[in-house]
Amino acid sequence: MCVACLSQSSGGTTVQGRPDMNHYDIVFVGHLATATVVPFEGSPYVERGGPAFFGPIAASCLTKRIATVTRIAQNEDQLLEPLKAAGIDLFVQPQETVKIRCVHPSVNVDERQMFLLKRGGSFSINDMPPIEPCLIHLGGLSDHEFSLEFMKALKARGFRLSVDMQSFVWQVDDQTRVIRMGDVPEKQEILRMVDFVKLDMLEAKALTGTDVLQEQADMLEDWGSSETVITCSEGVLGRSKGKSTFARFTNKNIQGRNGRGDTFSGAYLARRLNHSVEESLRFAAALTSIKIESLGPFRGSLEDVIKRMDDPFPY
Repeated sequence: MCVACLSQSSGGTTVQGRPDMNHYDIVFVGHLATATVVPFEGSPYVERGGPAFFGPIAASCLTKRIATVTRIAQNEDQLLEPLKAAGIDLFVQPQETVKIRCVHPSVNVDERQMFLLKRGGSFSINDMPPIEPCLIHLGGLSDHEFSLEFMKALKARGFRLSVDMQSFVWQVDDQTRVIRMGDVPEKQEILRMVDFVKLDMLEAKALTGTDVLQEQADMLEDWGSSETVITCSEGVLGRSKGKSTFARFTNKNIQGRNGRGDTFSGAYLARRLNHSVEESLRFAAALTSIKIESLGPFRGSLEDVIKRMDDPFPY
């Protein structure tokens, strides 16, 4: 899908993809990262990832035009190779690559201790390439990446917005580098501004104060969210127009837990462009289940996902 070309804009953004790179179905905005993952009762390992990595690769298995606006250090181009191989157009700005540490202290895969060791900076409207209005997904690794002003500027240009609330709930202690989940004073304004909201159940608890999945979804809808998806270890709850739907994950192991939410976001948004909430939840849950079973991004095919939807427990 991606015809190789390489050019340099006046703003320093490296452009890699098709010659006609101005029209897309979904554009993912966020940092690439390298993560040191410490599993429960396992050996640490280093994995590349980030919302701008797992999300677009998951979305690429459908016939949509996908791009990523991201940042990495100039000597770490190898981080881009899986994105290029998936046919994703890249708008890459030179910036120090984000480094994170993720510790799983218990068998509960939803419980993580996160540390942001190196930041990648915030995005502004001037960082956006000259593309036509489309759906933009904002996926951050901390509350320092996307401002309300940036989101309002995107809306003013005609873009539809999807946001992972991790981008605001993950709040970094500047001294210890620990990421803690906290409430967001502007949450209702953010929820009313966007078309799609994604969280996990712990992030939703930080916003709502309850750990009951359905109550979380109800409260977020009451505050202005038009379409909400909340992931947990068992699956994902979708809420839209007063109706809730739950889709179960069917993974046989949790080897690839890192990137679960970003993978789900990419798959859900790409499917949702042409399908209902219920169908998109089933599709994204099936794709994410396949991804969770191995390290790295989703490497399957559309046929693999459809097969998993038809036979959710193939083992």
